[in-house]
Amino acid sequence: MRTRDVFSYSFSSIKLRKLRAGLTTLGVVIGIAAIVALLSITTGLQNTITVQLETGLATDTLIVSPGGGVFGGGQEGSHFGGGVIGGADSGFRLLINDTQIINDLSADILTSIATIQRSGYINSTDHERMTTIVGVEFEEYKSIYSTTFVSESDEIPDTPTNDTIIIGKRVKERQNGTVLFTAGEDVQIIWTNATARPPQNESYPGHVVAVLQEVGGFAFGGPSDNNIYIPIATAQEFFNTSECETIIVKLANSDQATIDAVSKAIVNEFAGEVSVISSTAVLNLLGSVFSIIELFLVGIAAISLLVAGIGIMNIMIVSLIERTREIGILKALGMKSRTVLAIFLGESVIIGVIGAIIGIALGWMLSNIVAAVLSSGAITIGPGAGAGASGDLLSIAPVLTPLVFLGAFGFGVGVSVVFALYPAWRASKLKPVEALRYE
Repeated sequence: MRTRDVFSYSFSSIKLRKLRAGLTTLGVVIGIAAIVALLSITTGLQNTITVQLETGLATDTLIVSPGGGVFGGGQEGSHFGGGVIGGADSGFRLLINDTQIINDLSADILTSIATIQRSGYINSTDHERMTTIVGVEFEEYKSIYSTTFVSESDEIPDTPTNDTIIIGKRVKERQNGTVLFTAGEDVQIIWTNATARPPQNESYPGHVVAVLQEVGGFAFGGPSDNNIYIPIATAQEFFNTSECETIIVKLANSDQATIDAVSKAIVNEFAGEVSVISSTAVLNLLGSVFSIIELFLVGIAAISLLVAGIGIMNIMIVSLIERTREIGILKALGMKSRTVLAIFLGESVIIGVIGAIIGIALGWMLSNIVAAVLSSGAITIGPGAGAGASGDLLSIAPVLTPLVFLGAFGFGVGVSVVFALYPAWRASKLKPVEALRYE
């Protein structure tokens, strides 16, 4: 019996039992749709976060912060993270003048700058907004982040006055376009001094000289749409400190060997009391995390597909029992056992193909619906997220890769065939005489 005839006979058998075949196919559809939707959303989310991280990162920079320990993985001598893992705070703090020590460690270090950060408020006559106050050396910060620390209109001064303030795009206006602050406006900067007893609010008047172009992405040492920037000398005086939260190190290049060598030199210089985070390490770690997440999600979705496979086996066995006399007649007329086997497997292939195709289409539609919900503002990210705040929208574009498409299709058909093997084998082994006697 030709292959075309086998599939034609199998398809006719399916049409005679439309409801049962439909319910069997539905199990495959649900499993494949779950796999495609989850993987498409996860891949799209990974691409979105990676792009945003790359926007906020400079691959030729290192971020030095207090606290020893290793987080994640990397080359020997690379230290990632910000804090002691499983240990107590040693009390070590970075000082602004530590940049001079770092600059002398290697010829691959072009420069380093300290940053002071505090949570606070920017206040005008009509508006108030919570923000992060960042003290930096404007000229060097602008040279390190030359593509993101850029004003949308006015020039950022290299030698700012004490009251100079640069604000991020999200500080200037809310997501809906409502303008809160503008360049040229006089404002008050407020922060709560928790070291005082009792804690008290401290403020000083400032002048907004520029608004940054929209950066997007996440703040990781670099400029953020949700921060305001003041001269580091002003920050020292305002916050009454010579300590800094991070030191940004500009390297001669972004080669992994350079990153590893400089990271190791910095950690050794400070006797393991600091952590050094590289942009490339963050991106690599992100990729590893998403790979684990994808594997986990596929496993969850595969469970539903395996349940569907058991349903396929059950239906095929029921079909075998119902068609015992039919099989006996076919074998009595000379049909070979392998042809009977092929007919039953053909039915499972047809169910798997139809279920996989519908499942892939349904999964793709579901992923786009979920992405639209996320991108509509139901979920926000960034420091501005929260009640009454305006965070950056998490815009996700689902991605259906050829690997996911072919894998889902093959998985759907494969599960259908595997779980139909036993019923098909039993059908092929029926003896004509016993089959004809069956009622």
